[in-house]
Amino acid sequence: MGKWAIAIHGGAGVDPNLPVEVQEAAKRLLERCLRLGVSALRSNAAAIDVVERIVRELEDDPVFNAGRGSALTNEGTVEMDASIMDGSGRRYGAVSGLSTVKNPVSLARLVMDKTPHSYLAFAGAEKFARDQGVQLEDESYFIVEDRVKVLKFAKKINATLFGYPEIDSATLEPKGDVPFRMNGQPLFGCYRPETVGCVVVDKRGMCAAATSTGGITNKMVGRIGDSPIIGAGIYACKLCGVSCTGEGEFILRATLAREVAAAMEYKGLSLKGAVEYAINERLDEGQAGLIAVSNEGEVAYGFNSVGMFRGFATEDGNMEIGIWDKMFKV
Repeated sequence: MGKWAIAIHGGAGVDPNLPVEVQEAAKRLLERCLRLGVSALRSNAAAIDVVERIVRELEDDPVFNAGRGSALTNEGTVEMDASIMDGSGRRYGAVSGLSTVKNPVSLARLVMDKTPHSYLAFAGAEKFARDQGVQLEDESYFIVEDRVKVLKFAKKINATLFGYPEIDSATLEPKGDVPFRMNGQPLFGCYRPETVGCVVVDKRGMCAAATSTGGITNKMVGRIGDSPIIGAGIYACKLCGVSCTGEGEFILRATLAREVAAAMEYKGLSLKGAVEYAINERLDEGQAGLIAVSNEGEVAYGFNSVGMFRGFATEDGNMEIGIWDKMFKV
């Protein structure tokens, strides 16, 4: 029997001026999810079940950009993406373009378990959800006031937003840095909680990963980022489980999650070394972060942004949460 471990994230890229109340709400949610995961792992739950359970919790809370509270498209609609991967046999399921499914990660699990396919999107995924009897919600359930304000601001400056800037409610002017550019388009560099993910290794040494997101604000309808893409936003194999977050277009180009496993497999790097290699050497540009576990019960994370919402717990009793460089025991 091996040692279990769990890590979770709530997005890379954090505004240093992020209100304390938002920081504290995010940390409370991360801690609650970690404790749920620890309890399940102590009860011998399988890694794949734990990652699904934890990401469902994160989707249900509007603090992060997944499920309820998702970012809005340029038409003011919700298009959610999610993926899940079982390192045992590298089984994988993903969904994109969801607008009524309460927990996209669980539909991704059903794609993996109940279909001959790996990926369903938009109308086909929604029909599959209805056929499977999963819980559906009106699109209004997913749309929260903060996200509507951010979309109005994004349209005002004609930008695609990675993250959520603090906005003056009266003027719709940003509070913080000036816009920079991503893929030739203006991008505002001020962030709030983002994409969510969870990676787990259980007592049997089996690794799993799950990632869920609402995407980026003011994205074109039909845009799909890295989160549901195997090898980019998610990867799990016998060696490790990885979940990524950040600027999806750059993560896709780097096949960032797969790079961690490949560095361990082909370069013989440790989990920590592989994570550092992926972040520092394989990203051509852009801001990103990731969390990872190994089949030996190790945890590692890395990011090149100002911060990343994250937490982890291990079988030896260590539990920590952080947003900036420093982690704090809980």
